[in-house]
Amino acid sequence: MKVTVLSLASEHADTYVRLLHAMPDVELLIADPDGPPDDQARARGVAGQLGVPYAGDWDEVLEWRSNAVVVTSEVGRRRDAVERMAEAEAFVLCEQPLAVKSSDVKAMVDTCDMAGVRLTLASPACYGEAFAAVRRGIADGVVGTLTTIHGSYHTPPAAGVNGGALAANAPYLLDLVDVMLDGEPATRVYAQANGVLGAAAGPESAAVLTVSYRSGVVASFTCGWSRSAAGGPALSLIGDKASLEYDAAPRLLGGFDAVTGGERREPGGEDPYPSMLRDFLGTIETGAGNGPDGEAGLRTQRIVEAAYESMHTGQPVDLN
Repeated sequence: MKVTVLSLASEHADTYVRLLHAMPDVELLIADPDGPPDDQARARGVAGQLGVPYAGDWDEVLEWRSNAVVVTSEVGRRRDAVERMAEAEAFVLCEQPLAVKSSDVKAMVDTCDMAGVRLTLASPACYGEAFAAVRRGIADGVVGTLTTIHGSYHTPPAAGVNGGALAANAPYLLDLVDVMLDGEPATRVYAQANGVLGAAAGPESAAVLTVSYRSGVVASFTCGWSRSAAGGPALSLIGDKASLEYDAAPRLLGGFDAVTGGERREPGGEDPYPSMLRDFLGTIETGAGNGPDGEAGLRTQRIVEAAYESMHTGQPVDLN
């Protein structure tokens, strides 16, 4: 199976490269057409270290005829990459956020649909046995009737994201809830934010987001930048009988790190990236996957856009 990693701009790109290179049934190509010279040089260097081919322009990429592609370029280049590879009949795994505008996400979804390939969102927290157990518990009525969801996700400031903490971190929480609610549409969005950790006129560094869903479930999320090591994303799912907790990266050990002069955090739990990649590559045979797809990404992007509108107006925003 031929798999291309497009760009190493994302902080997670090295993880994809390492895991794919270790899979015996995968032929790996590293590519960065249209990437900045420094990024191209780094990608070429990584390819050389691993002994895998590198492609520096689109003709080389398309001639390689990939079965699948992992898109880890900057947000502004993702639509072009997804559409080019989908038209070449490659199944696509793309980092979140897919794009800045829902119209771009819709175009990406439509292109993949017309090409007959699945667009999968790179939301690793949606994979693994722990999350599967939580999904089964909700489906089996362990909590009774689900009424409320609380979520949180705080990370160090992200580079290459058009927007602040809400644009960078809220999609991962929204993806989890979308999977949990089987794609149930949101009906109303309200958000507030501040820039305490950033420049006064810059993007938000923290945000609170409330989303109402058609069934009556209400989800409240906090997301922001954190100067210390962070975990998550994490959810609390509350019903009329009980509640369930899910943390994608629970704290195993903590304390003070004398080397860095900051907080020490040793995460526990399984690594969801191998599960996500195995599931993604399996979609090539089955056409179906367990994680969020392009339509889920479109629902998420519309919620994020409504949240920014709510932050601007100070009022809730209704979704059709």
